This record gives sequence, C-alpha cells and structure tokens, in this order.
Amino acid sequence: MRLQTLVVAALLVSSPGVHAACAFDNTTPVKLLAAAFEAWKAVSEAMAECGNVEAELDQEFRTKLSPAFAADPALYQIAGVANATLTPLLNDGTIRPLDGLVERYGQHLKPNQLIQMDGEIMAVSMMVNTQHLMYRQDILEDLGIAVPSNYDEVLAAAGQIREAGVVAYPLGGTFQTGWNLAQEFNNLFLGFGGNFINPDNTPSLNTEAGVKTLELMKALSEYMDPEYLVSGPTYVQQQFQQGKIAMATLWASRAAAMDDPGESQVVGLVAGAPAPAAVPGGPPATTLWWDGFVIARNISDAEAEAAFRVAMEGMDREMVEAHNDAAVWLIDGYQPTAMAEAAIASAMGGAPPYPSSTQMGLMHTAIGNNIADFLTGAESAEQALADAETEYLRAAREAGLVE
Repeated sequence: MRLQTLVVAALLVSSPGVHAACAFDNTTPVKLLAAAFEAWKAVSEAMAECGNVEAELDQEFRTKLSPAFAADPALYQIAGVANATLTPLLNDGTIRPLDGLVERYGQHLKPNQLIQMDGEIMAVSMMVNTQHLMYRQDILEDLGIAVPSNYDEVLAAAGQIREAGVVAYPLGGTFQTGWNLAQEFNNLFLGFGGNFINPDNTPSLNTEAGVKTLELMKALSEYMDPEYLVSGPTYVQQQFQQGKIAMATLWASRAAAMDDPGESQVVGLVAGAPAPAAVPGGPPATTLWWDGFVIARNISDAEAEAAFRVAMEGMDREMVEAHNDAAVWLIDGYQPTAMAEAAIASAMGGAPPYPSSTQMGLMHTAIGNNIADFLTGAESAEQALADAETEYLRAAREAGLVE
C-alpha cells in the first residue's frame, strides 16, 4: 500500500453521523503502549471513556515494544505502531491477525486503513505522518526571507536569522543520537538519491550520497542548540513553543501543539511548508509514514476483542471532530488544516514512503549508533559511514540475511 494514497484519502470528508462517547461498557482491563504525541493522547483519552483502559504514552516506547509483546502473557494488549515499528513485531510473530475483529466491529473502516501482510490484516492505521518544514511566519516576513524550498535556502535563511539575532537558534532539529538522528539521515540520504542496501543485502551507505548527507547535517547543526544530539521531537516542539527557534523540519503530528495556548508562546505564528529538497528541484527530503495500532498475540481472545473495541471507540468520528488539528487523520470527519496541507504537499511532491523492512530496521539502528562521531568531529564522514556498514553487516549476518 503506497502512502501517497493514504495521504490523498485523508482529504476525503466522509459519511455523516457522530458516534456516542462510548458504545459499550468495557469490563476487561486493556493496556495501551504508544508514542507520546498529541494524536495518541486524543485517541487514548477517547478509549478511556469506555472504562478499564490504561494508556502508557512514552516517547521511548520503541525500546519497550518488542519485549513487552514477546512476554507470555503480553504486558500490553494493544500498541501504537508505525511503518518501522510494525516490522519487528511481524518478524517476532507477536501480533495477531485482525480480520475477524474487523469483520465484527470494524465494518466502517476504510480499505486504506487496513494494513495487510500476506493477505491478513495485521494493523489498522488512523493517520498519516511525515516530517515537513515548520517556520515562524512572522520572523521570515519581518526579515524578508522567502519560505525555503531546499536546504541551500534553509542554510541561507538561517544565516540571516542568526545575523538578525531574533531567536536563540535559527534552526531546530531532531538530531537525538539513535533513532531520531538516523531518521534525519535517512530523509536527506534518499533526497540525495542514496540507496541503503544492495540487492544482495549488503550495505550501500559509504557513497557520495552518504558523505553529502553527513556534510549537510553538520552544516545544519551549526545553527542549532549546541545540545542538538539530545534533541528529539518533543525538545524541538518545546523550542518552537518557547520562541527559541525559527525553523525546523518536524513531524506533522507535532503541529497542533504550536497553537495550544496552555503551553505555547507562539500561537498563530508557526506555519508549515513542504519538506525542503536535498538538492534544488528535487523531491521533498522526507519520508511518509502511517500510525495505527496492533493487538498482541499472547493474550486471551476476550482481551483482544475488548482491545479492538476500545480502539474503535478511540478512533471514531467524535474524537476526530474534537481533535481535528492533532493529525492528518484517515478517519471519517477529518477536515484538513493549513498545516496538514504542508504534509500533503510533501507527499504529492514525491516524498517516498519509509522503506520499512527487516534489513532497513537493522540499517536504521546502525546509522543512529555511528554517525554522531562525524558530527562531533571524532571521525571523518567516510569512517562514520564505514562503522555503520560494519555494524549493519554484523547484525545482518546474525539474522541470516547475508553470508
């Protein structure tokens, strides 16, 4: 299933009718593990209206997910996943097919919400997500800076903003060592035309595209908070909210928080645009994702049924109408916002889906563990990329992917 299709589907305003707060009284304890961002907060609160629902929203949920679902019984009945976090669970065999539950309780779901693997429904998507440019509209207008369309323009704009001294740091970036840092590399690497893995599953990082990616990341980091290697999505979100930065490529799912008067000092000032291209005239340097849920295999059928039913209540039209701006929803009732249009423009501009696979999971980890050494000056670009390739090869051999 191509994510461009999912994004276009998010533009559709569908059938009438608003659901009640919760259509049933849940008597079976259900625990959810998901990432801590606005969309999952909204969904988990709606799920909780059914009773006996406990939500653990944790930005480091990826490290907990696989072992928690491998336990017998599983430590959670339901989990929030995306492209990349679904793959390890499929490989481990720790999630259950949902076809029967969809037939009984999910007849209203759209075909593009049903994530199928080998003919079975293994996940249900609720939204699409991508990283795109967010910027302080007032600052760019005051300084006469056009909205950047590529990273050459981003760097030029950052220089002007620094010279003007209007914010602490011209740029923010989700450069936190590990998963987030690797994701920033991935976006730019694809934008430079890079290919992660050869047909024989050997790595293909230590190339001209890889070196250009690291050099661009280093140039961007010069305009960020010096602590950028601990800067994850929440860190950048808060930098925007506190008026400390002027631009960042950030997840679309973070946009609603910019206009939350309870925590933001920049309400109405942050606008969105497609992700900048790595090269002028190229596609937006970002990847497309979906977010949704899976249900654990190592639980009782009664628990699975309860989990699915409360998930359906959490992902209903009423929730979307109450939290329209929290995501680019794939659920009935969604009305695209101005910020959502930036995500949609990135998709329609040619941004590719994240290349989720077992091999890419190993590569993503290897990149995140090794490229910071170049950014700190400890290694050359070529050596950092070679280190990542070595780690990937070791893991790929252990997984039987290469000889």
